[in-house]
Amino acid sequence: MHMRVSSVARIIAVGMVVVVAALGPTGAFAQPDRDLRAIPFVFIGNDGDCGPGTFGSHIVTSAWLGCRGLPDRGGDAALNGVAATKDDPHRGLLLSKNGPTPDCSSAGARIVGAQGLTVDATFALGFDYRNGGHCGAGAPRFNLTVKPPTGPNTFHFVGGCANGTQTPAPQDPTQWTRDRFVLTDPAQTFPPVVAGSRIVSLTIIYDEGTDTPSVQDPNGVGLAVVDNIFVNGAFVRTGNGIADGTSGEVKRDRDDEDRGKDD
Repeated sequence: MHMRVSSVARIIAVGMVVVVAALGPTGAFAQPDRDLRAIPFVFIGNDGDCGPGTFGSHIVTSAWLGCRGLPDRGGDAALNGVAATKDDPHRGLLLSKNGPTPDCSSAGARIVGAQGLTVDATFALGFDYRNGGHCGAGAPRFNLTVKPPTGPNTFHFVGGCANGTQTPAPQDPTQWTRDRFVLTDPAQTFPPVVAGSRIVSLTIIYDEGTDTPSVQDPNGVGLAVVDNIFVNGAFVRTGNGIADGTSGEVKRDRDDEDRGKDD
């Protein structure tokens, strides 16, 4: 009997170590263990979807493309432009709007796998973007819907790109920039998220067009390339799919109104 009790005790102890190792400092399961994906889509509005007299045009593209991004394998230590990563696919997410900002259309990517995560005081989203593309106050950004501790679901505008905390991207610090947005920071998330809220839906949105310049994009190029999409410690470093209105996913509802359902 003593041997059986000892064996059970050892099993329980090992199980506790495994659980503690999987928990973060606040007891939430570590974000890097989650299977995150970014699925491209476009939204092309019908007449009147964005207000009286508006319409959407086939001018938006969202696509994971090879040779457009940073190295996919090896994490932040995998440097761009060195022999060790020469055979890497280098997939990046192209987001493009080839026309005016008021056009009722946008490009984006649905972040699958973030649903149910609990937001704490330091919870952050982000991405790396290639210098020279568009980095505006409104795009690229995240659209976020959460379920707060009390009350109905709430919608949040995270970013855009120019409102984040920016540092050189580790894989290519001269050509790429890393952007981070803290969800409880009123300067980076509008309105700030209440700590304890749970994520209902999360998307990247690009809806600023060729008539909207930014500091690195004075002529209004109307596109951005992002990579290493970040969800509080977990990364999406690669993906697949092309959405351009003729193929891939086309959303029929306004992205800014995609606030999820109360549960």
